[in-house]
Amino acid sequence: MKFSTQVKPVSYLKSHAAEIIKDITESREPMLITQNGEAKLVVMDVRSYEEHEETLALLKILALGNREIEQGHYRSAKDVFAELDKADNQ
Repeated sequence: MKFSTQVKPVSYLKSHAAEIIKDITESREPMLITQNGEAKLVVMDVRSYEEHEETLALLKILALGNREIEQGHYRSAKDVFAELDKADNQ
């Protein structure tokens, strides 16, 4: 995993929590926290996290749609619009 943001040890997180919260909230850039030189967690602001989760949800929906198409579970747009027109006329 590549990070163009800050990488800090867990000791820095422990001693600078308030400063980290302020900086991450303002910059919206995540911070990678290491323990014994190994990446252990990512700290990010709530807004960025929510946007990330929304993006993942949309990607999952797209993947499911692609899988349905690959399995032949779809209808042509022409058929769908014809059915909608029929429903409108009733």
